[in-house]
Amino acid sequence: MKRVILSLLFFSMTTVAFAGYRPVDENSALNFKIANFGFDVTGFFKGLQGSINFDPQTPGSSSFDVTIDAGTVNTDNSLRDSHLVGSDFFDVKDYPRIRLVSSKVTASVKKGIYIFTGQLIIKGKSKTITFPFSAIPAMDGYVFKGAFRINRKDFGIGGTSSISNELEVTLNVHAVKA
Repeated sequence: MKRVILSLLFFSMTTVAFAGYRPVDENSALNFKIANFGFDVTGFFKGLQGSINFDPQTPGSSSFDVTIDAGTVNTDNSLRDSHLVGSDFFDVKDYPRIRLVSSKVTASVKKGIYIFTGQLIIKGKSKTITFPFSAIPAMDGYVFKGAFRINRKDFGIGGTSSISNELEVTLNVHAVKA
């Protein structure tokens, strides 16, 4: 009987240790800002999906694999948005999702701050990115906040258009237990 109880206890502890989270799209935000003719253009994406395994006590065992629906790009200008989903920009027909997948998560020297390293995949092109993020406990999971800069040309976005090559991406992802 002791073995059965110990086995059940071990199994339940293992399950807790490997508990995963899923992003909640309606409570999350993926925003971007880029200059166009010297003016800032802001926008956002929706359609967040994926899986997150996060343990603040052992961040090295954490992993992120999330995607966003590229076709949901919204800059509050329907003509511009229609152009952005086309082949010159996000080519949503051939590449409907943008993916962010971690290869390493580490603790920063600052308490409550972690470092994400992984691949950002847009239009089939993958680039390594590293950025700090915070993980704020929520009653049902975590809110992950971070920001990073990328060069749009690294992903074949926009060709020789008048927009800046560099853009800033801001993440605010609410994740709940899966």
